[in-house]
Amino acid sequence: MPTSPISPADFAPLRLRKDEDRRLRAGHLWIYSNEIDVEATPLRDFQPGQPVAIQASNGKTLGTGYINPHALLCARLVSRDLEHPLSPSLLVHRLNVALSLRERLYDRPFYRLVYGEGDGLPGLIVDRYGDLCVAQLTTAGMERLKDDILAALQKVLKPAAVLWRNDSRVREMEGLERIVADAAGEVPDTVTVEEDGLRFQVSPRAGQKTGWFYDQRDNRARLDRYVAGRRMLDVCSYVGAWGVRAAARGAREVLCMDSSAPALEQAAANAALNGVGERVRTQQGDAFEVLKSLRETRERFDVVIVDPPAFIKRRKDFKEGALAYRRLNEMAMQVLERDGLLVSCSCSQLLSRDVLIQTLLQGSRHLDRNLVILEQGRQGPDHPVPPAIPETDYLKMIIARVLPA
Repeated sequence: MPTSPISPADFAPLRLRKDEDRRLRAGHLWIYSNEIDVEATPLRDFQPGQPVAIQASNGKTLGTGYINPHALLCARLVSRDLEHPLSPSLLVHRLNVALSLRERLYDRPFYRLVYGEGDGLPGLIVDRYGDLCVAQLTTAGMERLKDDILAALQKVLKPAAVLWRNDSRVREMEGLERIVADAAGEVPDTVTVEEDGLRFQVSPRAGQKTGWFYDQRDNRARLDRYVAGRRMLDVCSYVGAWGVRAAARGAREVLCMDSSAPALEQAAANAALNGVGERVRTQQGDAFEVLKSLRETRERFDVVIVDPPAFIKRRKDFKEGALAYRRLNEMAMQVLERDGLLVSCSCSQLLSRDVLIQTLLQGSRHLDRNLVILEQGRQGPDHPVPPAIPETDYLKMIIARVLPA
């Protein structure tokens, strides 16, 4: 007997307070606990990850999604189409829509396939490494749909293997365990990423995030025209995405610096893999300490890349994190040649582009240097940004020329 189609009537209602639907109607997908009418729909009546029909204060259904009553960011809207509510078939549809974009953008299967809200699947990240999919479930709602997500990935992509890389700190806020586990197939210890004719080996299990940072791909390409014949320093280099690429594009010497010895070992291996091992060297250590040492020994570079991990993860970290960005970029300027290029990046969503630019300006003036911006970048198009959800627009990249005053 065929299964009856799912309808919003099958979902527990979640009623919003008066006028608290305005952000949703404007295109946002998030609902905070203080926006819920807890008299009409008490939070204690819901389970973490439970599917819900989201209603305006007058009882009109706005769409379907899921809830975690224990989180401040309490619920997320997944579908506004009442004829196609949150369901296994909707997951398949959204994956197909996401895939169609990536196949227009890239001729090889190496990209972020699903970027949460940007692809209509809040709480889900999927990176594709050829026949391997690495997925992150960051919310209780997506965790509850884990089996359906795996089935949808297998139906749409038929990958040889799928890895759950569920070790993000945000899962703790959802009351979820942090764990890395094979979901399907045999997950290799290393995979090879192809980017603009270059190859990089990364670890999907043990590397940062899912092993590779697809979001910077276009920004790395922007730098190609500036590096031929130059001496370059790659601060927080990880496995050499910036530095190895620069060497392959003609940089005469590259120093990759990172706090992680395994990451630097992989950076050296990636340099050899691309035939530039003799022009790439590595140095392990804290970025601030190594920059201080390079300054004291009067080392100078034509190009310095500063691409650190997020210094600002929560609003209470803003003051300290903004100071860290200022210090790191200022120290980077101190090891630049008199006419050098600074490439400064921030993946802290809470640090705006304007504040990052102001930080660079302050640092340059403190050193009595003139700074002019040549190019700016953001995350690539496989990280699409809904304009109503500015929180999804997180990556900033500035290429600046730094000159004597």
